[in-house]
Formats: sequence, C-alpha cells, structure tokens
Amino acid sequence: MKKSILIAILLMAGFAQAQNVKLTVEMSGFSSNDGKAKVGLYNSEGNFLKTPIKSMAVEIKDGKAKAIFEGLEKGEYAVSIYHDKNGNGVLDKNMMGIPSEPYASSNGAKGFMGPPAYSDAKFSIQTNSIIKININN
Repeated sequence: MKKSILIAILLMAGFAQAQNVKLTVEMSGFSSNDGKAKVGLYNSEGNFLKTPIKSMAVEIKDGKAKAIFEGLEKGEYAVSIYHDKNGNGVLDKNMMGIPSEPYASSNGAKGFMGPPAYSDAKFSIQTNSIIKININN
C-alpha cells in the first residue's frame, strides 16, 4: 500500500512538473552596460505595469541581456523591460511623468499618449519559449 501511494505521488509530481514551462527573454539595444535591465512578467491586464508576478534585474553585457523565468504555467503573459541606468531600482520619469530611461514591452507594444496596453504586449506560451525585445525599437 505504501508503495502504491509513493508511486502515485511521484507520478503526480512528475505530471505537475511537466505542466510548467520556461520563458527566456532576450533583450538587445541597450546604449551602455551601465546599471541593469529590469524585467517584469505579467499575466493580466489588471497587473500589467503595476505588479509583476515575477521580476528580476539582470546584467547588461555588450548591449544585451537575458532573463529566464522558470516554472511558469502555460498561458498568457506580457513582459516589460527598462534600462535602470543609475541603478536606483525604479523607472525614472521627468516632471511630466514621461520615462527618462529607455523601456520596451513584448511584441514591440507602444502606447499612444501613455503606456502600452496589455492587449498589445500579451503573448501565449504552451512550451518552453524565447521572446526577443529590442529596447531601442
């Protein structure tokens, strides 16, 4: 009996692990290697550009950076990045609230008179995936 329960638990754990996917975000176009690339991962319009479900700061080398998010559920996501040139951990803005540090979103989404929309930045992943974002697009 104990053997059957252990086998069932191992099978369920293996099945749950198989449902998770990895997202690699390859970024390019950074004007310098100063600071870090800040990457936010979102899974709904409600949290887009507000509260990422996962985030990280990664090194920039030769104008490029890479972030890897593992253990994600299959589904819909959007990514935003910015070049935290001064390393203060926030997207700096001018007096009018316009970002003064370079930024970009998945799918090259751009806003008109404001930030990009989740509907323009979203994409779906069902398997391990790679997306590319150029911060100077």
